[in-house]
Order: sequence, then C-alpha cells, then structure tokens
Amino acid sequence: MSALKNLGLNVVKASVCLDSTGKHIKFAITRAFTGRKIDDPELLEAVRLTIINNMIQYHPESSSQLAMGATFGPEAPTEEVDVDIATHIDIYDDGPERSLLVVETADRPGLLVDLVKIISDISINVQSGEFDTEGLLAKAKFHVSYRGRTLTEALQQVLCNSLRYFLRRPTTEDASF
Repeated sequence: MSALKNLGLNVVKASVCLDSTGKHIKFAITRAFTGRKIDDPELLEAVRLTIINNMIQYHPESSSQLAMGATFGPEAPTEEVDVDIATHIDIYDDGPERSLLVVETADRPGLLVDLVKIISDISINVQSGEFDTEGLLAKAKFHVSYRGRTLTEALQQVLCNSLRYFLRRPTTEDASF
C-alpha cells in the first residue's frame, strides 16, 4: 500500500475472490489529489511494475507464478511461459442502448489506449470499460454504442475485423530477410 501511496494513489476499495484457479485480489485505486480513477497509461504501467517489483521483493516465491518471472524473478518458472495467447473477441447486446465488447488477447504496453483508439476510429462510442491482466493475458470489457444504440450485426463484424487485424500476430517470411 505504501508503494502505491508513493505514486500519489489511494486504494479506495479491495475485494478478494477465491475460486478453483486460486485467490484473486482486486483493488480500486484513485489519484490521491483528485479522487478520480487513473486514466494515464504511463501511470497505469507504473502501478503494474510497482506491484510486480513488490511481489518479487517481498514474496520471491511468487516469481515463478508471475508471467514475467522468467525475466525478472529470482526463481524461474518450472514450465516454459506460454506466450502464444489466442485473441478472443465477443460482442453481446447489453440492453437497447449499448453492446458489451469483450476482448482477450496478449498483453503489452499501451494496449488499452490502442483498443480505445481502434474502436473510436470507426465511430463507435466507448461508454465505459474494465481492463484486467492475468500474467501475459489482457482482458478488456467495453460498453459501446453507435449513435446511442446497440451495434448492428454488420457493425459488429466491422469492429471484430478491425480488432482482429490490429491484434494479429505479425508474421515474417523467411524470404524477406
């Protein structure tokens, strides 16, 4: 908590969930001087790195569980980290005025900003969003609308195609070298 306070943040709520995959802890964090949620991508990345560094420093046994433990942790994972994460995109109607877009893909710096930019570039309004990472997997949920209505099937297809194109794995032909 003190590491987050040093970044100028307050933890306003925390929840713990225990299921078959383990214990999950979620924190609601706001800026200390404004009380508003964090929207700066650089600060979000600083929070993520602070948490990872503190886990490695104070709980070195957790380094094998962290996705980046192979690089940063003192204890290497027992199994090779699987970096081939498939991208999943789903869109559901969520009432008459909005749709729910769910994206699961490989995490990387700036992903959230890029997702919102792609959505906005095709004139779809992002009403709200939730972003979570589990190791190398990023999970994003957005409430979206087009002109105050749910997305039509055609627009859903355009959005899915745009996201799939952007999130695809770059491939390089051997002959291109």
